[in-house]
Amino acid sequence: MLKIDMHTHIIPEKLPRFADKFGYGDFIHLVHHRPGFANMIKGDVFFREIEANCWDPKLRIEEYDQFNTQIQVVCTIPVMFSYWAKPQDCHELSKFLNDDIAETVNQHKGNYLALGTVPMQDANLAIKELERCKELGLLGIQIGSNINDKNLNEEQFFPIFKACQDLDMAVFVHPWNMMGFHSMEKYWLPWLVGMPAETSRAICSMIFGGVFERLPDLRVCFAHSGGSFPATIGRIEHGYNCRPDLVQVDNTRNPREYIGKFWVDCITHDIQALKNVLDLVGSKRVCFGTDYPFPLGDLELGKFIEESNLSTKVQEDIFSKAAIEWLGLDPSQL
Repeated sequence: MLKIDMHTHIIPEKLPRFADKFGYGDFIHLVHHRPGFANMIKGDVFFREIEANCWDPKLRIEEYDQFNTQIQVVCTIPVMFSYWAKPQDCHELSKFLNDDIAETVNQHKGNYLALGTVPMQDANLAIKELERCKELGLLGIQIGSNINDKNLNEEQFFPIFKACQDLDMAVFVHPWNMMGFHSMEKYWLPWLVGMPAETSRAICSMIFGGVFERLPDLRVCFAHSGGSFPATIGRIEHGYNCRPDLVQVDNTRNPREYIGKFWVDCITHDIQALKNVLDLVGSKRVCFGTDYPFPLGDLELGKFIEESNLSTKVQEDIFSKAAIEWLGLDPSQL
């Protein structure tokens, strides 16, 4: 069975010291402190330790072979977005990351596909880099669940989404810059509570803000099975019905009607939770994703799905067919 892992992260093995180059900011750099490992340093502060499978494409292929998974869709690590930076500087960083990711794809054809990153804080530069991503052969872009605390429905981002639709480029929305981060740092709550909420925030913003209504051909996938959105759609719809004065400000269409208009990945770590998502959105809208190589991801690459009682057809939809449609791929070329 063909498997396309559409949610994986990668970073160049060597990063310029962008903070030194630009003269400010908490840009990430790497310190390779022991063989096969590196520390990600955010400004002057330790962020996390990563292993070689974060940057070594050959090692990644070997690890994926163990789980009979043929294709990885790679994108940058969200902390690299750097939307807080000056737009021109973020654009330069984006170009560096996109060039590196495109080279990985070109050197390992058949094993890798890719999504780029763009300076979302500046629509003109973002569209310019989006067009360049298209020229590089990337299939779309990964963006954050908010842009400097602004929701994705803000009008300043609409031209970017329209350009994605016009250029036939997919969009992957990944949670980052989690709301309430500093009030719940203990117990890793930003990752356990904040991330699911961030993803629902992004979905609701794009629905209620009319982005999907205005751009019906925009192909968007949301990380981590849509976060808390699937479990709270009843509450979201009830809010739409009971407080139209607050909810139906920019779009009067019921949010439930947009289910099936966007994709989510399958990262639930729980087969019953996944079945609930499948019941809601359908198997043609659930893509195989793992968040590899990070520990909160599905590092057994879909084993919990293979060992379930989901039908072969549903598994085929999840493992490849949903991602093929989302990415706009020709199946005969895979």
